[in-house]
Amino acid sequence: DYFKDDAIRLAWELITKSRDDGGYGFDPDRLWVTVYVDDDEAIELWQKIAGLPPERIQRRGMEDNFWSMGVPGPCGPCSEIYFDRGPEHGREGGPVADEDRYLEIWNLVFLQNVRGEGGGKSDFPILGDLPTRNIDTGMGVERVASLLQGVDNVYETDLVRAVITKAEELSGRRYGDNADDDVRFRVIGDHARSGIMIVADGVSPGNEGRGYVLRRLLRRIVRSCRLLGVTEPVLGQFAAVVRDEMGPSYPELVSDFERIDAVVRAEEDAFLATLSTGSRIFDTAAAEIRATGGSVLAGDKAFQLHDTYGFPIDLTLEMAAEQGLKVDEEGFRRLMTEQRQRAKADAAARKTGHGDASAYRGVLERHGRTDFLGYTELTGEARVVGLLVAGAPRPAAGTGTEVEIVLDRTPFYAEGGGQQADTGRIVADGAVLEVHDVQSPVPGLTVHRARVVSGEIVLDAGVQAEVDVTRRTAIARSHSATHLVHAGVRKAIGDTAAQAGSLNAPGRLRFDFTSPGGAVPASVLADVEDEVNDVLLHDHVVRAEVLSMEQARKSGAIALFGEKYGDKVRVVTIGDYSKELCGGTHVHRSGEIGVIKLLSEASIGSGVRRVEALVGMDAYRFLAREHVLVSQLAEQFKARPEELPERIAQTVERLRAAEKELERVRGAHLLSSAGTLADGAEDIAGTALVAATVPSGVSATDLRTLANDVRVRLGDRRGVVVLFAPDGEKVGFVVATTAAARHAGVAAGKLVPVFGVAIGGRGGGKPDMAQGGGTNPAGVPAAIEALRAELGR
Repeated sequence: DYFKDDAIRLAWELITKSRDDGGYGFDPDRLWVTVYVDDDEAIELWQKIAGLPPERIQRRGMEDNFWSMGVPGPCGPCSEIYFDRGPEHGREGGPVADEDRYLEIWNLVFLQNVRGEGGGKSDFPILGDLPTRNIDTGMGVERVASLLQGVDNVYETDLVRAVITKAEELSGRRYGDNADDDVRFRVIGDHARSGIMIVADGVSPGNEGRGYVLRRLLRRIVRSCRLLGVTEPVLGQFAAVVRDEMGPSYPELVSDFERIDAVVRAEEDAFLATLSTGSRIFDTAAAEIRATGGSVLAGDKAFQLHDTYGFPIDLTLEMAAEQGLKVDEEGFRRLMTEQRQRAKADAAARKTGHGDASAYRGVLERHGRTDFLGYTELTGEARVVGLLVAGAPRPAAGTGTEVEIVLDRTPFYAEGGGQQADTGRIVADGAVLEVHDVQSPVPGLTVHRARVVSGEIVLDAGVQAEVDVTRRTAIARSHSATHLVHAGVRKAIGDTAAQAGSLNAPGRLRFDFTSPGGAVPASVLADVEDEVNDVLLHDHVVRAEVLSMEQARKSGAIALFGEKYGDKVRVVTIGDYSKELCGGTHVHRSGEIGVIKLLSEASIGSGVRRVEALVGMDAYRFLAREHVLVSQLAEQFKARPEELPERIAQTVERLRAAEKELERVRGAHLLSSAGTLADGAEDIAGTALVAATVPSGVSATDLRTLANDVRVRLGDRRGVVVLFAPDGEKVGFVVATTAAARHAGVAAGKLVPVFGVAIGGRGGGKPDMAQGGGTNPAGVPAAIEALRAELGR
């Protein structure tokens, strides 16, 4: 209901009104504005409303003062407000002269136009005016805070400065004394606050998505502290500072601090272990470079350190500099760019099917959001409002074509919130489509991926949408079961068990959760399984209701991090046992789930565990198979089922004892042949050569023992022992030399390449003994001939 004049008036009022009257109290004489070069209306309004003189209103081009999303759509001129920090911060002349002195604190975007295709920020046509204009306001909250608090930058505002002060205490260095150190202090201040808040929201460090972002933030803090000379653990100490400073506004930092502290400390421990491993790999690579006369660490090696061992590139650069080496930064950045491009392309393709969302946005703008019927209906009449083939709009598609079809209303559930998509059919007059996937590539739009089985589907056709009831029902069981497992785990180990992901598929579920304390004991999981199945027996009503976000919070409903919620949310309640915000589909009563069988619990990352389970008939069939298996074992061991663990343990122990005895007898028999082998040594130009093949299956340890025994029996002679042990399609070998042979220059390790080619083998060792293996047992005779020839020279 308002546009430029009111937007300018309200912004100016808040910025210049005294603090006693609720404003920021900025001196109007120190405020400047910029406007789009052709926006004469904005200039007149600034002069009229704010009384700004012309010299403090500066025109700028499209690149600086015209906003768009970078794609065809809404756009418009913008007007920015700057505060003059004074001559000590730079030269005069307004924002166009020096944006360090003149700090931008406010941006008013007047969305009034429609842009066309273009190649850059300022290279696109204006196609016309928007039917409805609107205002987009951007305010630099932390910049305003820095000005109000009279500090030089956002890092010195009260909330961030407290972290920097702690870093000063730990390091014994002072912020402001050294430019390089100041960068590290700022990294610590910024990353500690943002990282701890992310952990408080339920994210755990990981290797993908938001978990990877968090991991990089936390590890950069640790690295910055080490560069400041701090070697003790720091993340828990910074977490406490953030809690103390921001806890009054974010009480979850206080109530959930035990979990937050455990998560960051575990990540720090993991990173320090990584540093140790990565440092050894770096040292090995550096030694190889120097050995070859090089001076540059290859980009792919720097990338490996970053990608596999979590080494920040600045760490690799510093370690290289310490050893007088350079790093191929260009090669590293190229590999990083390729990785990011692959990740972005994969993510886009998973969601859109072809990586371009513009066609979907076009359908959404023309026809609006898809109306979801699936909470109450599994079939429904609808109209085709969008039809795409290979990402491009089409008016029709015939038999055999893979299509993406958008309906004005649908009972099909699009994959999301851990719940797999529905499948089913879409039937039109003369056409049948098999739906195999359903996605929401842009918010509010449901896209059905289907194959035209018969006939031709056309745009604007009336259709009947039919969900596969069996699959939907099975998924609903799994989704409701996941809610129960979530509640059960939280009751068992505490609120630190925040959901970190899930999968709800027909007959099975996967539930990921944070667990700073590590693995959940089997006895605890057994109790959880008992408890959730008891909930099924009580056949509680499953109720879904739409509440305001505030009502949902007050009711105790659990919200999941990473999910986007509006003002109104859907709350799913199972009896008095579980209450979560959820947009998925569920059973009507808990008894419909049937059975929940927890199969496993394992780590999937630092501080994150995964429980997998079967549900309904899949769980029943699993238990039935387990019963048959136990009955068969009981029959085999002539024992009752409850006696099986002890009986099996006894049998295994007897087998191990028998294997040890067999190995002892085999070894003794093998060693008894040492004398025969030594007696059979052939003289090759004064060297006693024992080259033989031992029976298949001899272990590497026994082979070394036999070779050493033969060598001892050769006494003071110049002797070489080479024994081969075939094992299927492979062959192992050991080479041993006597002292006299080594004195004559015959080294075991140097003999390996002589015969290794014949058996396709590799190996190595010391002058007195070497070992290895090959892939061509048939080449042993040729290997022995190669040895004879070498010693004969």
